[in-house]
Formats: sequence, structure tokens, C-alpha cells
Amino acid sequence: MAHDSVYLFDLGIHYLVESEACSIVEHTLPPRALGAPLHSHRHEDEYSYVLEGQLGAQLGDEIVEAGPGELVQKPRGQMHTFWNAGDEPLRFLEIISPGAFAGYFRELAPALAAGDETGIQEIVSRYELDIDFSTIPTLAERHGLRIGAPA
Repeated sequence: MAHDSVYLFDLGIHYLVESEACSIVEHTLPPRALGAPLHSHRHEDEYSYVLEGQLGAQLGDEIVEAGPGELVQKPRGQMHTFWNAGDEPLRFLEIISPGAFAGYFRELAPALAAGDETGIQEIVSRYELDIDFSTIPTLAERHGLRIGAPA
């Protein structure tokens, strides 16, 4: 299978492995960029393995940072978000289990780029996510982040 890529504003998603059991994508984020609003997954566990840069994450009420070679666990049901906490590009592997969730990024990218709020809500609902879009400005201010915009 060809390794394709999509972007959700600043967040790059580069598909490496897709299966029902587990999918692996490589995420990229430019310096000081937010990756997602605060959200939780009903069915998926995620593991972020940092390749380059500094990953910042909020896991429930805890704030953590991870550098190259470190792993951040985001269990299903836990509210979380992530960002590039440094001044260099961030690259990390996202291991998603079960793996069908990887399709979310591919489906969301065109709806997000078009500003299709109804489409975005339908996709979020179908993948059974709890997302709080209102957390974006607070997260950006609290962690000194810039907010991505459509290219």
C-alpha cells in the first residue's frame, strides 16, 4: 500500500501501517504548534513515541513533555491533547489501537479544510470522540502556542 499523507492544519499525518489491530502514523508539527483540541477517544488507546523535537501533552490534568526516545501513553477515555513544546520541528510515531481510527484523519482533512462544521461533527460523532473545540485559545495561551490556519 502506498504511504499517503494528509494535514489537519499544522498537523501532518503520514500513514505507515494500517490494520484493524493497530495503525501507526508519523505526526509532524512545526515549532510551537497545537496538534488538537482537548479530546478523548471512546475506543482507542494511543501511544506517542518521539523521534525528534519536544512533545508537550496534557493527560487529564497532568502536563508532560517528552523528547526523542520517550513514550507518552494516552488511554481511551482520558481527555488529552498535544503540541510541539519546542522551537524545532516535532516528529513522532502515533501507535493507535485498535487501528481503524487512522481513517479519521483522512476523512476529517477535507471537511476541516473546507470549514464544513456539519461534516466535521458527523465524522467526530461516527468515530465516537469527545472534542472540546473551545479549549484551543486557552491551550494556545497557556503553552505559548500559535494556532494553525488552513493553508
